[in-house]
Amino acid sequence: MVSGSAGGTSQRAGQRRVTATIGDVATAAGVSRATVSRVMNGRSTVDAAIAERVRGAAASLSYRPSNAARSLALGRTQTVALVVPDLGNPVFQQILRGVMDGAAEDGYRVLVADTVEDDQQEGAIALEARMRCDALVLVSPRIGDAELSALIADVEPVVLVNRETGGAAPSLVVDYEDAALQVVEHLVALGHRRIVYLGGPVRSASDELRRAGLARARRQYADLEILDLPAGPDIQAGHAAAPAVLATRATAAVAFNDLVAFGLLAGLNEAGVAVPADISVAGFDDIELSRYATPALTTVAVPQAELGRHAWRELHAVIDDDAHPASSARFTPSLEVRGSTGPVPQGPERVHVTDDGGAVVVQREEIPTVPPTAPPRWSVPTDPDADAVVLTVGDGLELVRRDAGDRMPKVHARRPYLHPVHTLGGVPLTDVSPVDHRHHYGVGIAVPDVNGTSHWGGRTFIEDVGPTLLKNHGRQTSEGVRVEATPAGARTGSGAGADEALVEDVLWSDEHGDPQLREERRITARLLPQVPGAAAAPGWVLDWRSTLHADHGPLEIRSPATNGRPGAGYGGLFWRLPIAESTKVLSTAGTGESRAHGSTSPWVAFVQQQGGRSTTLLLVQPSQVRPWFLRSAEYPGAGPALAWDSPLLVPDGGSVQLDLVAVLLDSALTGMAAAALAADLTDGGRR
Repeated sequence: MVSGSAGGTSQRAGQRRVTATIGDVATAAGVSRATVSRVMNGRSTVDAAIAERVRGAAASLSYRPSNAARSLALGRTQTVALVVPDLGNPVFQQILRGVMDGAAEDGYRVLVADTVEDDQQEGAIALEARMRCDALVLVSPRIGDAELSALIADVEPVVLVNRETGGAAPSLVVDYEDAALQVVEHLVALGHRRIVYLGGPVRSASDELRRAGLARARRQYADLEILDLPAGPDIQAGHAAAPAVLATRATAAVAFNDLVAFGLLAGLNEAGVAVPADISVAGFDDIELSRYATPALTTVAVPQAELGRHAWRELHAVIDDDAHPASSARFTPSLEVRGSTGPVPQGPERVHVTDDGGAVVVQREEIPTVPPTAPPRWSVPTDPDADAVVLTVGDGLELVRRDAGDRMPKVHARRPYLHPVHTLGGVPLTDVSPVDHRHHYGVGIAVPDVNGTSHWGGRTFIEDVGPTLLKNHGRQTSEGVRVEATPAGARTGSGAGADEALVEDVLWSDEHGDPQLREERRITARLLPQVPGAAAAPGWVLDWRSTLHADHGPLEIRSPATNGRPGAGYGGLFWRLPIAESTKVLSTAGTGESRAHGSTSPWVAFVQQQGGRSTTLLLVQPSQVRPWFLRSAEYPGAGPALAWDSPLLVPDGGSVQLDLVAVLLDSALTGMAAAALAADLTDGGRR
């Protein structure tokens, strides 16, 4: 026989150990069971010496309080319930996670009840859940105000998330009214004036708050039109709404939440509609998948898990007699601007899918003719956090928008770029993050290999291995943008004269953030001279001059061609055009991609047809002529190659010049006309 503890418990060899009881602890400590209970429950009414004696006895007996017995004694289950309208929604999943994390720290468990968006059964489900636990968290309840007030009285204690109660119970509310206003202000700054809202569940309080924000936006912008389409809360609702969205001719769509936005993106993609080139899309909530959508979704970030943790703190304050009284709180979300929103589209008509599955041609608004006497003007916002720098002409026609590139994924090598770049007729001649090459961004300087760092984006070509995704993507960071007057002596030449320039200082850094080089960038714009008898200028000229300074050590600039991939000598100033119905390439070497690619023609031209309209983009190398990297069959794009077939070496303290002059026309040039115009745009010409 083995002697037992002071409480008299004993154990024979080979027998199961007998669990100590509260009575054993009371006997060992020489106190009553009630005293042991108060000590184990953390009450402060027991003398410190006695409490220490009780804890010592409990430890020596390996005593553990019974949760079931404690619940019976206190009339509590140590369990709370979370009631949500749709557990498949990632927002509600994150709120649940926050509640569970907080409750676990206080010794509580969480039950979950899903009402599957059925407001008729919501009250009954909440009541049943409350009968099995100590308190409730009601998330985004759909029932009406009168029903909710009656339910609160029946299920107290309760905390509400995303629903105000007028003080009947603690509530945590996201300011979706302000969130909606933030989204619209962002879209208006991009030029959008016709927006469609995809509404959520009919009895959703947060949907009502969004609509209140949209109403504020209508009052704030007199020329703004916001249309309303019923949708729902999930991906299927967004996908089903795509034809109706297109039929509205809206240039931007705001979805009830990110799930609806995902469905809309899928529907637009199936219809062949480009986002954001044809239409911008934004959502609400910033669920985890939002930044991984294609394109990454612009949305309003809501602190989902923190909502859950805060809800638990408020509920625990109601349950625990020793805590402070619970209160209500309001959360202000923040706008996350990503790739799914862009400037308002301008240009030729688009083909949209109608509700019946047919096709309808949607005409864009007519673009006013620009008088040749109105020179282009750069506009730089004073607020560094404001939207992009723009180039306008005449009565505000936007020709160019400059983007800092901050919203690019890191793998695309963040860099400033121009997009969209329009003709005077409003046709965009740039593309951004297209499906064929997501790392192509309008007009900019993109170099695949600077001392081993990629400023091109995407994969790196490795000899004998092939394209490989490496963590070697650098960044070009603007250190200041300003508008400077152009010296009078530099205003002569082919055009009407550029009397101001957009000047930018850009720091190039490697993948570790260490500086590699400094760039001086200078971009000017001017109208072509008026043709006798014509009412307007035939086109306009964009002149880009950059100098790369090796201020941080020598530079070795390479390309896939120098690394073992013949013909892939890309890298430098690069212009990505949109895919058109037809694209013809002209150069001094002849007609076609194969003639122009790798040639040292001083100019190349892309003549495109789209929607019955003709355009020409003429690219001219005004001084040093480098081989052209050019594509038109796979995708349209071109630029002078810095390292066509051998590395470009720049010594420490040295520099390299990158120049490109572009002419944008709303007509189709012949080879002879292109050659004549290009000759006048070189540094040896009259410029």
